[in-house]
Amino acid sequence: MPLSKNNASTKESNHHDSVLFDESLKGLNIKPDGIYIDATLGRCGHAQGILNHLNDSGRVIGFDQDIDAIQYAENNFPDSRLGLVHCNFSKLNNELNKIELIGKVDGILMDLGISSPQIDNADRGFSFNKDGALDMRMDQSKRITAAEWLKETSEKEIADALYQYGEEKRSRIIASTIKDYQKSNEIKTTLELANLISTVVKPGKNKHPATRSFQAIRIAINDELITLSEALTQSIDALKKGGRLAIISFHSIEDRIVKQFIQKHSRPKQIPKGLPIMMNNTQPCLLKDLGKVKSSNEEIKIRGSFKCNCLTISLRVILSAVAVSAITGTFGNLSFICPSCVYSFLKSCPQDEIQCASSIANKEISIFFKKF
Repeated sequence: MPLSKNNASTKESNHHDSVLFDESLKGLNIKPDGIYIDATLGRCGHAQGILNHLNDSGRVIGFDQDIDAIQYAENNFPDSRLGLVHCNFSKLNNELNKIELIGKVDGILMDLGISSPQIDNADRGFSFNKDGALDMRMDQSKRITAAEWLKETSEKEIADALYQYGEEKRSRIIASTIKDYQKSNEIKTTLELANLISTVVKPGKNKHPATRSFQAIRIAINDELITLSEALTQSIDALKKGGRLAIISFHSIEDRIVKQFIQKHSRPKQIPKGLPIMMNNTQPCLLKDLGKVKSSNEEIKIRGSFKCNCLTISLRVILSAVAVSAITGTFGNLSFICPSCVYSFLKSCPQDEIQCASSIANKEISIFFKKF
């Protein structure tokens, strides 16, 4: 669909390359008059792409806990079809209930993790390559800062967080070093923490010694894994029958949560062999897993100097069975992409800034239909 004059000028002056842009839009199977949720608005890249496929009756509701993202959208994307909500996506259904949209949404997109603008702004405290206040809060109106968290949290709790959320093998040594340093000093800045970690962790190939620790601390103070689980659960009620859920995951920890959620709601409960049971007594699956989508060679070339991400797309189905073909298929009058592989994909931020628990960061697309 061609851009309106308003959208065209906006896109030209505020261009933002979102990861897995085309794959996400295809996975959502956008209807011109549909209602869509961009649960992680950021710089509006995906939201603008959805808007470009909608007619005047279509709507996009953008959620973001970062007020900078909301203000950016207000200042740069004056589109009456775009609604903005300043809150974490774990409050998805609370907000949708206020406008009576529970069970009426055609598609939900979640792009998990940190964004490039947040890393680029040293004052936000996410970067270990730029000196700034050790903040790391996604929503700066809530929670404690990373500096306060390190000061108030015990050595054991810090070590556990580094290991669980960053898969940092030297978590105990790092935690001990932090607490020893704090006996006579306060850790107030990002470079102060990064340099301290560098004294006990050797740099990896194209990876800063503080990479895993910064990721872990960020996840801990923002409750990222808890809010992700809550948002995924709420997405089922938010979607209408046949609605789709597209999730872009970055590191192995959040990707594991997404996959477990998919398996739970797209596979029938295992019944012990030999146990008599009527088929109509079994609980139906709410989602249908349609697989994974491979990124284009063109996009890999464009982002060739950057690190990778993974996209997962899910759809909520109407019936209990869907015929899946190699690449594409149909379900009733619904078209869907049937991806079949995990792929490496490059993220739009410097390679040494990538905060990823896995040695290789993949973006995966998982696709589901809402069944009932």
